[in-house]
Amino acid sequence: MWMKTNKKSAVAIGVVLLIGLALGVAILRSGEAAHGDDEHGHAEESHAQEEAAEAHVEISDAQLQRQGVEIAVAGPARLRSSLQLLGEVQLNQDRSVFVTPRLAGIVEAVRANAGDRVSKGQVLAVISSQALADQRGELLVAKQRLALARTTLEREKKLWEDKISAEQDYLAARQAWQEAEITAERARQKLAAIDAGAASAQGLARYEIRSPIAGVVTDKKISVGEVLKEDSPIFQVADLSTLWVGVSVPAKEVNRLKLGDAGSVKAAGIEAEATAKLSYVGALVGEQSRNATARLLLPNPKGLWRPGLPVTVDLQGEAFEVPVAVRLEAVQSLGEQSVVFGREGQEFEARPLTLGRSDGRHVEVLKGLTAGARYAASNSHLIKADIGKAGAGHAH
Repeated sequence: MWMKTNKKSAVAIGVVLLIGLALGVAILRSGEAAHGDDEHGHAEESHAQEEAAEAHVEISDAQLQRQGVEIAVAGPARLRSSLQLLGEVQLNQDRSVFVTPRLAGIVEAVRANAGDRVSKGQVLAVISSQALADQRGELLVAKQRLALARTTLEREKKLWEDKISAEQDYLAARQAWQEAEITAERARQKLAAIDAGAASAQGLARYEIRSPIAGVVTDKKISVGEVLKEDSPIFQVADLSTLWVGVSVPAKEVNRLKLGDAGSVKAAGIEAEATAKLSYVGALVGEQSRNATARLLLPNPKGLWRPGLPVTVDLQGEAFEVPVAVRLEAVQSLGEQSVVFGREGQEFEARPLTLGRSDGRHVEVLKGLTAGARYAASNSHLIKADIGKAGAGHAH
C-alpha cells in the first residue's frame, strides 16, 4: 500500500516539473521575440534618421548659376483658385441663324456658298414661288379697290356737303373705303411676314432670300432647280466675332463656379491663348457622366478660333491671401513626402511640407516652412538629383 502511494507521488512531481519546464521555455522565447522587435524598430528609426541626415547637399553659387537654379523666398501671396477643364469651341447660338425660304418654290439662283462672308440683307438665293405671286396679286387688287373707294368717298363727301346727296350715301362710301384700307393693309402684312415686298420688274413670283445678319455661311443645303418646301433650312449664317466654349464640370466643382469668372483658353493645335468669361452654368447634372455643362463667351475679333476646336480651360475663381506660399515648380517628391529644398548658406536641405490650396503657379504652405525662408525654385529637380547622388555615395 505504501509502495503504491509513493509511486503516485513521484508521477505527480514529474508532471509538475515538465509543466514548469515548458512554461520556462515559452517565457524565454517570448522575451527573445520582444527583444528582436525592439531591435527591428530601432533599426527602422535609425534608417529614417539616416535618410533625413543624407537629404542635404552643398552647392556653390557658381554651380547654381551653371545649372540655372533660381533661389526664391517663401512669403505671403495672393492666390486665385483655378479649375482645369477640357472643352470645345462652339458656335455662339445666340448669334447664329438658320435661313428658311418661308415659301415653297423652285430655286432659280444661288448667290452664296459655305465659307462666304455675307452682310445683313445680302441676297443668298432666288426662287420662283406661285404662292408669292398669288399674295402679290392680292395686294395689287387691294390697292386698286382702295384707290377706287377713296375716290368714291371724296365724291360722296362733296355731294353731301353740297346737300345734293343724302348723308347715308356718304357714310356708306366711308365704310367701303375703311374696309378696302383694311384689306390692303392685311395683304401688305402677309408679304412683310415672309420678308417679301411688292412686285418687282422681274415678276410677281420672284422671291429673293436674304441674310438676316452679317456673318459667315457655315452651312448650305440648296442647289439650282431644287424644289423647296417653305420650312426647309437652306443656309446657316453665324456671326463668328464671338464664340462659345463648352465645358463639362464635375458635380463637386459646380458650386465653385460664378458667372463672370474669367478663364484662360488654350488650343495646342493653333498655339493660341485667349481670355473668356463664364456666361452659363447648367442647372442639371448628367445621369451617366455626373457632370454639369457650362459655357464661356470667347471673343474672336480676328477669326482665329474656329468651332469644333478642342481646348483646355483654366477657370480662375476667387482670390485669397495666404501667409506662406512657394512656387509650385519648386515642390518635389522625396519618398512619400512633398518637399522643397531650403538653403542655409551653401547647403540645401529637403524640408517636408504640408501643402494647402494652389492656383497652378503657387501653392500654400501650411507647415514645414516659414516666411522669409530661401528655397530652390526653378530647376529644383537638379538639387534632388544631387541629393540622390550624395545619398548613394554615403551608402557605399
